[in-house]
Amino acid sequence: MKKRLGITDTPRRIDWKQELKNDASVLLGVLLMAVSYNFFFVPNQISSGGVTGISTVLFYVFGWPIGLTSALINIPLFLCSFRQMGRVFAVRAFVTMLLLSLFIDLLPSRTLTDDLLLATIIGGVVQGAGLALVLMGNASTGGTDLAASMVHRLLPHISVGTILLVIEVCIVSGSAFEFGIQKALYSGVALYLVSRVTDTLQEGVASSRLLFVISKHSDLIGKRILEEMERGVTSLSGRGLYSGSETQVLFCVVSKREVTKLKKIIHETDPKAFVVLSVANEAMGEGFSRIFPK
Repeated sequence: MKKRLGITDTPRRIDWKQELKNDASVLLGVLLMAVSYNFFFVPNQISSGGVTGISTVLFYVFGWPIGLTSALINIPLFLCSFRQMGRVFAVRAFVTMLLLSLFIDLLPSRTLTDDLLLATIIGGVVQGAGLALVLMGNASTGGTDLAASMVHRLLPHISVGTILLVIEVCIVSGSAFEFGIQKALYSGVALYLVSRVTDTLQEGVASSRLLFVISKHSDLIGKRILEEMERGVTSLSGRGLYSGSETQVLFCVVSKREVTKLKKIIHETDPKAFVVLSVANEAMGEGFSRIFPK
C-alpha cells in the first residue's frame, strides 16, 4: 500500500545548511535580546513584559539574577507544554531559553543612555529584531506564550492572543508598584515596539502589490499583462449589484516596481477601469518567494 501511494520509510533528509542558518539566526537573536535587556531595559528599570520582565522586577526587589530567575520560571512552563510543542521544537526552544538566560547573566549590565524614551525605543527595536531572528530560526524563548497556551486549554473560549495580552498588561502594570507609573508606561511602549518590530521583520517588508481590476475590457487587459509583464492573472466572475450586469474581475499580484507599468497598461486599454491597489505583506509561489525554504 505504501509503494502504491509513493510513500517510503526513508527518513526525511536533514538540510544541514539550513539548520546551520537557523542556529546562527537563533544565536544572533538571543544575543540581541540580551543586549536590549542589559544595556537599555534593566539599567533604566523598564520591564518589557514576559518572564524576563517579571525577573527584572524581582531583581530590584530581592537582587536575584535576572537570567537565572527567568530560567527557573520558564522550566515548569516548558515541562507542562512539552507534549503540546512537540519533542524537536520543545528541545530547541528549551536550549534557546537557556542561552538567553545565560547571556543575560554573563553580559555586563550598564546604562548606555539615561534618556528613558531613547532607551525604550532602541531597546524595543533591538529586542524585536532579536525575537524575530529567534522565531525565523524555528525556535522560541518560551515564557508567557507557553503560559497563555496553558490557560487557553482551560478556557478554550478565550483566544491565546487575548490571554497573552492580559498577562503582559498585568506584568507591565505590576512593575508600576516597584518602578513607578511613568516607567510602567514606558514599559508598555517598549512592549508595543517589540511586538511591531517582530511582526514586521517576520512578515518581511511589504514589496508586493495586490490589484483588483474591473473593466469592460478585462480580457484584453489580462492578455497584455500575461504577454508584456509575464505575470499571472486570475479572472473572477462578478456581478454589479447596482446595475445587475455580469462582469469579470481581474486579480493580479506584482512587485512594487511593476506597479507603474501595470497602471500604464490598464490606462491605455481602458481609462475608465475601476482599480483597487493594496499592499500584500507577503507573496509566495511561482514568481515570488517560496512558502518555506528548501
